[in-house]
Amino acid sequence: MPTIPMTQLFAIVLEKDSRRVTEAILREGIMHFISTTEFNAEGMKNLSTVQPETSLGQVSDLRKRIEGFLHSADIVPKMPREYDFNNHIRIDIKKESELLDKIEAKREGIRDKQRVLNQKILELEDIRRQLQIYGSGLSGIAIPSQQSRLSIKTGQLPASNINQLDDSLKEKPVLNIKLRQENDVAHNIIVSMKRDSGDVDKLLSEAGWRELELSKELKSDEKKLLEEIPAKIERLTNDQKQLQAQANNVVKEEAGNFKEIWVSLRVNELCYKIQTNFKSSSRTVVFAGWVPLSKKDKLSKGIIKASNGYCYLEWHEPGSVETIGDEIPVQLNNPKILAPFQMLVSNFGIPKYGTIDPTVFVMPIYLIMFGLMFSDFGQGVILVIVGLLGASIFKRNEERKNFYQLSWLVIWCGMSAMLFGVLFGSYFGSDLIKPLWFDFHSIVSGHNQNASNSVIHSIYDILLITVYFGISVIYLGLVFNWINIIRAGKWMELFFDKGGIFGGWIYGGGIYIAYYLVSHDYKEFPDGRIIFMLSGLPAILLFIREPYRYFKQSKATAQYNNNFLLLLPSFLMQWIVELLEIFSGYLSNTLSFMRVAGIGIAHVCLMISFFTLAAMTSGLYSILILIIGNLLVIVLEGLTAGIQALRLSYYEFFTKFFHGTGKLHTPISLNSKL
Repeated sequence: MPTIPMTQLFAIVLEKDSRRVTEAILREGIMHFISTTEFNAEGMKNLSTVQPETSLGQVSDLRKRIEGFLHSADIVPKMPREYDFNNHIRIDIKKESELLDKIEAKREGIRDKQRVLNQKILELEDIRRQLQIYGSGLSGIAIPSQQSRLSIKTGQLPASNINQLDDSLKEKPVLNIKLRQENDVAHNIIVSMKRDSGDVDKLLSEAGWRELELSKELKSDEKKLLEEIPAKIERLTNDQKQLQAQANNVVKEEAGNFKEIWVSLRVNELCYKIQTNFKSSSRTVVFAGWVPLSKKDKLSKGIIKASNGYCYLEWHEPGSVETIGDEIPVQLNNPKILAPFQMLVSNFGIPKYGTIDPTVFVMPIYLIMFGLMFSDFGQGVILVIVGLLGASIFKRNEERKNFYQLSWLVIWCGMSAMLFGVLFGSYFGSDLIKPLWFDFHSIVSGHNQNASNSVIHSIYDILLITVYFGISVIYLGLVFNWINIIRAGKWMELFFDKGGIFGGWIYGGGIYIAYYLVSHDYKEFPDGRIIFMLSGLPAILLFIREPYRYFKQSKATAQYNNNFLLLLPSFLMQWIVELLEIFSGYLSNTLSFMRVAGIGIAHVCLMISFFTLAAMTSGLYSILILIIGNLLVIVLEGLTAGIQALRLSYYEFFTKFFHGTGKLHTPISLNSKL
């Protein structure tokens, strides 16, 4: 499928109508603007850039500020599908900023109260923790006065250093009270004489001691302290929730007004963004951009109506002399059902304008390869369930749109695994139902009971399936390349490029020769004349390319080299290198598809291994081994199959025809992201 045809608009409107024209363009939302820097005509250089009525930065900052207020109250503003430009509100930036300042001041006062409450909660939590460690029976320990000869320390140290501390304090008149141990931290009370404080402190420091100051509550005689603290924390937490509700209500009271202002500011932003692509004189405004050809008349009517007919519109076809700029944006037009596969294509690159968009073909190619590598009905059902869960989670999250598409890709892969599981008779690694095509598991294990009823008898036959599939994919890529070249009118490349007709001719000849050799037990080649026609003749014709290019370039520059014969060795060397690239390249491309069979065989071997392990046990252990085995296979083999199917699509299919140098058509519309 080629990309959507585009056409370029060059327009001139009166300066007084520029705002209405801007709104008409935004309403349609189909124009991809050309930067004013690409206006190279002499008359354009003296034109100036259009300045918006209000600074775009001020409008954007105010919109983001309002958006932040609404988000704080769990309100997400959205643009309406249609906007009434006739009733567009002009926003007073200063007035709305002052209103936001007042609301912010109210909320800041509430937040100050919340911070005070939060500090109290943290203090109570600390007291509760200390009570859990030291208990509430410390009221009997007197706090030494300045005149006292006793020193009482409470603190903690690494549990691994407890023995070290005990040994070091043996010779000292010190009482070491061990209270509690939390993980690798021990909590102790050290009672010593003040005169020994220096030595004791040194020993404590060596043991990693950290002194803690206990809360006064721990030394009180209150018996119900542990019961009262949770109640106090709960009351303070409820007070915090009430304050948070007050803060949210401050925003919700103005939510309706804020939403209207946000939409209006958003529209202004988009209008100003459009006008940055305008060039103006004292009375007129000039702009240009790309529009889908099918929408040409609709946009023309909108601009003519907005300008009351006082406008000049000029339409240019891509590639014409009058066209401004060299790059034509690309718009892809695939059904929503293909969105996950369009994501795969876009990750590789955007197809160049006028070339084939392979999305429609990527879907069956990718799913067939995945199914051949991961063929199991039961495991496919698990993938579908996982994909559906992911799709439900990310469905309404625009920021995670790629994850939503990835979830749908998992669903499609799961359905492919289910289909091939039925064809190969695999249900969570077992053959519960007779296969519709052939028994993959029996062939791999060497016990194919249905060999007489199937054309697939051995692993060799499975490898051939993937080779034939690979040949089909490669030839499809070559055909697409020929179509792209014909559309571009590059007739020389159509024949002499290594992905051209002669390259495809050599590839087809090589396939026939290989097939003939294999079918004759590797003992006989085709007739020499056939080999020459299939591979020799196109190889000789490829030699013409370099001399042709030489004479064409010489004619263009009017400089002929009389020593043409001296260039023949160079032409010969380039021809040999080209032939080597063609033969080795196509051979490696074809053999790469054998990894599809290899991964499919590995998938079956893993399941056979887990069933063998399960057979060595019985009961619950056997069931657990099968469950864990299936989960491991789903994760590891599913990921491997997905990556390899993508790799083969990119490097063995796309490289034959795909030019990922295109630029997406990104019109400015009401749904645009800024």
